[in-house]
Amino acid sequence: MNTIQPLKGFRDFLPAEAAKRKWLKDKLATICESWGYSPLETPTLEPLEIFTGAIGEDEKLFFKFKDQGDRDVALRYDQTVPTCRVIAEYQNTLTFPFKRYQIQPAFRSEKPQKGRYREFIQVDADIFGVKTPDADAEVIALSLDIYRQLGFKRALVRINSRALFADMPYEAIVSIDKIKKIGDEGVLAEMNRKGIAPDKAKEYLTYVKNLKPNEEISFILKYLKDYGFSDDWYEFDPTIARSFSYSMGPIWEVVIPDAGDLSVLGGERYDGLVQKLAGKDIGGTGFGLGFDRTLEAADQLGLTPVLTTGGQVLVTVFSPDGRLASLRTTQTLRNAGISVDLYPTADKLEKQLKYADRKGIPYVVIQGPDEAKRGVVQLKNMTTKEREDLSLDAVIDKFSRAS
Repeated sequence: MNTIQPLKGFRDFLPAEAAKRKWLKDKLATICESWGYSPLETPTLEPLEIFTGAIGEDEKLFFKFKDQGDRDVALRYDQTVPTCRVIAEYQNTLTFPFKRYQIQPAFRSEKPQKGRYREFIQVDADIFGVKTPDADAEVIALSLDIYRQLGFKRALVRINSRALFADMPYEAIVSIDKIKKIGDEGVLAEMNRKGIAPDKAKEYLTYVKNLKPNEEISFILKYLKDYGFSDDWYEFDPTIARSFSYSMGPIWEVVIPDAGDLSVLGGERYDGLVQKLAGKDIGGTGFGLGFDRTLEAADQLGLTPVLTTGGQVLVTVFSPDGRLASLRTTQTLRNAGISVDLYPTADKLEKQLKYADRKGIPYVVIQGPDEAKRGVVQLKNMTTKEREDLSLDAVIDKFSRAS
């Protein structure tokens, strides 16, 4: 028997949810472009070899298979690695510093749970071609400005540097990155399971807890202050480690304190990954924003707008004889920039009004024979239930003043 449900870890989005997601995508694109970042898109399917050896212990989460040409391929695991491939391929075409943002799905074969899916939207913004902390500071400032412009009263960026972990094995770094979830004892136990001796594990943990900001972190903290963020929006946190094997230099994480310290964004510098693929020491730094978690936090704090899924106005079809008038009314309103849903048939007016109500369309235009003779339409406010007779010019003017 065929199932009608999506695969585990994959989702359908009905119009109301899809509208909220579109709102957030549009806002994020607008903010990134206002900072001078250009849009970029990469293929859903990539050669497996570009991801292999670049991600770290999470390579087990790749959606990988052989295509019809017997090539090893993988669905896009993240957007950083494919963008480094783009940098390598078009390094003589792009203008550096190259600032890009990208909003596309990523795929990870992990166990689905709340906030974690096998297909999800990832939002990245990066700067390539600048190896000094100026670039790290800018993308971190953009990280915070996104949440400020979305209406959050506070977002907190926790900043560290992988340079401070230079003498520590990768296995220890991955364990320390989980400290806020599993605590000190959990971190020590995980390091022991990975073959790190108990005394050495304690030494690594003590070392991390006593770290102080280095010169690049101090520069970034001052940059954020100079940009105008209050000091409760940023802090040095020595336990932020980032588990990607390509992370180097500044690393950071953004959490929303008012949403239970929900982690919504992570970033790092990854010069080595760019050099590996491009064969040139170009430099790269940027972040990946958790789209679902950001939307969840915005919903929780009442920041998502009330959206309709059927336009600003429903134009009804009063009768078969009135269909031409309804078509002309619809065209006139759309040409004026108003979003219009035209009811497709001459059903009972009550049914058409119920349709508008269920879709959350705020206004309905009705034109019966009497209104047609007088050259007006009846505009009904679906919230207040008030009706008024207006010319089409007056309807257009009303919506222009409201926008």
